[in-house]
Amino acid sequence: MNEPTLTHVDEAGAPAMVDVHGKAVSWRLAMAEACVVFPPAAAAALREQGFSTAKGPVFHTAIIAGTQAAKQTHHLIPFCHALQLERCKVAITMEGDTAVVRCEAGSHHRTGVEMEALTGATVAALTIYDMCKALTHGLRIEAVRLLEKTGGKADYHAD
Repeated sequence: MNEPTLTHVDEAGAPAMVDVHGKAVSWRLAMAEACVVFPPAAAAALREQGFSTAKGPVFHTAIIAGTQAAKQTHHLIPFCHALQLERCKVAITMEGDTAVVRCEAGSHHRTGVEMEALTGATVAALTIYDMCKALTHGLRIEAVRLLEKTGGKADYHAD
């Protein structure tokens, strides 16, 4: 088995975008997750307010923000390729005192969509924080991670 190597550096060790021109186009799909942990009183207050604050409907706004972010990932992460996403779905569920954000991104391309899924989940979580910080600054964004990816050289599924 080959040793893993960094892909965003050239032969001289300088930062470089990966050249994907020789790769085959295939369907690439990724799912990422981020969790926003609320103190119990803040979670109760959010529920009592119907998941809405003075800034508007929290989860609906976060879904829009996450989708926008996923589509703009290449503007935020220097060596990400500009991808035409064909699928982007952000879903948010409240599990106890934690808002679980999941972002799925998909595209037919020569490179994966993990960064788009991770960016979408993260920005949606940041949006929840922004909209709920009036309840408490004690919110925590945790467990940002890739859950799965398919397409390309290898599939990945988190444990």
